Amino acid sequence: MKDRTEQTQAWHAQAVDGVLQALSATADGLSSAEAEVRLKAHGPNRLPEEPRQWAVLRFLAHFHNVLIYVLIGAAVVTAALSHWVDTGVIIAVVLVNATIGFVQEGRAETAMAAIRSMLAPNASVMRDGRRIDVEAADLVPGDLVLLEPGDKVPADLRLTEVRGLQVQEAILTGESMAVEKTTDAVATDAALGDQTGVAFSGTLIAAGTGRGVVIATGAATQIGQISDMLGTVEVLTTPMVEQMDRFARWLTVLIVLIAAILLLYGYFVRGIDFADQFMAVVGLAVAAIPEGLPAVMTITLSVGVQAMARRNAIVRRLPAIETIGAVSVICTDKTGTLTRNEMMVASAVLSSGSVTIDGIGYAPEGEISPNDGVGSLGDAGLVALLCNDAELSQKDDGWQVAGDPMEGALLAFAAKAGADAAGWTRQDEIPFDAAHRFMAVLVEGPEGQRLVLVKGAPERVLAMCRDQKGPEGPEPLDTAFWNDEAERVAAEGQRLLGLALCEAPEGELNAANLDGKLTLAALVGLIDPPRQEAIEAVADCHAAGIAVKMITGDHAGTAAAIGRKIGLRNPGSVLTGADIEKLGDADLTFAVTKTNIFARTSPAHKLRLVMALQAKGLTVAMTGDGVNDAPALKRADVGIAMGVKGSEAAKEAADLVLADDNFASIAAAVREGRTVYDNIRKVISWTLPTNAGEAGTIIIALLLGMTLPISPIQILWVNLITGTTLGLALAFEPTEANTMRRPPRARPSPLLTGALLWQVAFISVLFVAAIFGIFSYAFNKGHDLALAQTLAMNMIVVLQIIYLFFVRNLRSTSLTWAATRGTKAVWISLAIVVPAQVVVTYLPLAQGILGTNSVSLSDGLLIVGIGAVFFAIVEVEKQIRLGLAPPEDLSAITDDNG
Repeated sequence: MKDRTEQTQAWHAQAVDGVLQALSATADGLSSAEAEVRLKAHGPNRLPEEPRQWAVLRFLAHFHNVLIYVLIGAAVVTAALSHWVDTGVIIAVVLVNATIGFVQEGRAETAMAAIRSMLAPNASVMRDGRRIDVEAADLVPGDLVLLEPGDKVPADLRLTEVRGLQVQEAILTGESMAVEKTTDAVATDAALGDQTGVAFSGTLIAAGTGRGVVIATGAATQIGQISDMLGTVEVLTTPMVEQMDRFARWLTVLIVLIAAILLLYGYFVRGIDFADQFMAVVGLAVAAIPEGLPAVMTITLSVGVQAMARRNAIVRRLPAIETIGAVSVICTDKTGTLTRNEMMVASAVLSSGSVTIDGIGYAPEGEISPNDGVGSLGDAGLVALLCNDAELSQKDDGWQVAGDPMEGALLAFAAKAGADAAGWTRQDEIPFDAAHRFMAVLVEGPEGQRLVLVKGAPERVLAMCRDQKGPEGPEPLDTAFWNDEAERVAAEGQRLLGLALCEAPEGELNAANLDGKLTLAALVGLIDPPRQEAIEAVADCHAAGIAVKMITGDHAGTAAAIGRKIGLRNPGSVLTGADIEKLGDADLTFAVTKTNIFARTSPAHKLRLVMALQAKGLTVAMTGDGVNDAPALKRADVGIAMGVKGSEAAKEAADLVLADDNFASIAAAVREGRTVYDNIRKVISWTLPTNAGEAGTIIIALLLGMTLPISPIQILWVNLITGTTLGLALAFEPTEANTMRRPPRARPSPLLTGALLWQVAFISVLFVAAIFGIFSYAFNKGHDLALAQTLAMNMIVVLQIIYLFFVRNLRSTSLTWAATRGTKAVWISLAIVVPAQVVVTYLPLAQGILGTNSVSLSDGLLIVGIGAVFFAIVEVEKQIRLGLAPPEDLSAITDDNG
């Protein structure tokens, strides 16, 4: 692959004759016999398909996970206890998790298929000296391909002949403007976007015609190399997945060790019957294993999916939701993401000075300042309006251009300048051609006046002018002034066009009889303007401690200008693709943290930049819309594709798709991602201490040889009814204040932080004390074992409900009306749990199943009173921690910052 790549990259630096000679090709094309020989040697012009693993094996692979083993073990245990309902719930959780993973696993393969679908199905070639149509798969190196407007380039071609040929290369470079092609050789190290003598497979012919000799097919093409790169990119796991895997492994070890020790202790030391001790240990395992946690976490992520969809961010892979909240760097494309992907005339240079033109995209509305410049734009506006083949129309989603985007921008400019096409008719024209680099039209006005209007490359138009339009009429041409102004405007990242006119000359309209006869009306600067929402979103990201880096295929000057407009930090420092090539991995890792703008980059550069940032321990989001972005999207911790103007390959490789192609939606997604992560932390912070409290009660009872305060079947009931209701209510918690003012959490930050471990230990002690307290109280009052265990079971449920309200506000006090008011989800969960507890406590049928007994009013009030004391203790402890933690450092409370 390396040899083919190097060979392909060399063609753009060779002259056409040299290329034809090297490929043994002629202007008449190959013979059919020779094409057949080469097809056998090089293979068909299509991208190779990777062999796919059997679906059954791929599905079974998703059960190879430590936490899944724990859940399966829990299912076996509950089945042994004949608790079939709980067994069914656990098995359902295992199957759902495996199914989700199985469905999501095929995304990379779909991305590869999306790239393959971008290749042209047919091609027009010269074979045996005549033009024929063949399947694109049958193209071979040396074939001579004919190109016309609307064609999709079927292979990488070294152009041998062009006539006004313009190619839309957005899928490779990400830039919306069509590229003007030539047959000239360029420097060997020219960036992809600067290889004007090559037409790349999968790109689209926007205008003109041409011919080119095939220099690469299939996997050797540029799009083939991207496909190969995409297939070899390593997909990183998400922080939450990594942490849950570690947690599951250690939880498994801990439960097995404790259970084994207690089993041996009870049998050998205390002489308890092995079967009785074994069943008690099983009860411990049931209490200790948070079997509902994966399901609740999955539901929490699903709630985040809906919230993000409302913010125009479509989630394609569930773990990406919490990862976007941890993002510390966003690498974004420029065109269509930070900018509108709509050309607009932003400035005009007149002989009397410069004016700026405001507006939004193609909308023919906007202010011109200074205002007195409007009157001087009359001739320039007339040229922009009549020397034009595009059309503007207003649709439901705004103003749209039919034709060349640059000409659409000129029509909007003409409307702002007050130009009117009424009464003017086109009599003749000189179409734009790369050879002369201008377009001219002969028009006749309503009063019979005949004018030639010209637009084109500023240096070409300037060379054709004899004078310039002044405030009082034509005046001598000040070439130095115009050259200086052209350099100034170009330095601001704007693309220049020259606008000129003259009275129609005698004879036929052609380039020769225009030289030295034009009057320069203006130079206009066009730019793809930044989105206003993007400017605000970049500021929001900076406030949230997230670095924003622009990675574009555009020129360095344009990239720097847009970087300044949208508020990127250090916009004057730009690294180009050529600069990146010269840097080793270590130097690039250093440079990438200091630089925020990267220009003239290739797909390989984007991938290296993402990997360099990840090497610094940063969590990276990559946005993009072209097939050139797909490898970097796949490698990034969160790949974000554009949904409107993005390629299918980019969407399939991404984790999130923006429905509105707006960078502002990324900031909203980060906010929702942080909310989801906060809610997952709340679920864990609620589940682990409550489970640990139950398990601690059983451990102490077993060690002391006491009767279990709560039976195994009652433990199963509590876990089933509260774990799937109270824990689930935390998935719907709203975004906390100052969520977007916290720095992103570090990628290595552990799931079980010191603060959480303290919380587990502290709450467990309070749970154990309350449970044994109410259990002892019951025996002291003369209650039987069934009633004592019923009191203990209800004590656990009350403590879990009260602790739920505490966990909802980890960063602030719970003693406020907003905190105690709760959410709709909280009250729905209470509406389920409380009646269910009443049923199992007082209904005779349930009493027979769970071994419960009716609780008196006084005993019930005592349980509630103990719960109130519990709340007071944990709230005081939280206030102490809040008082000790510095205001700017919340890590002492939640350790979210790592």
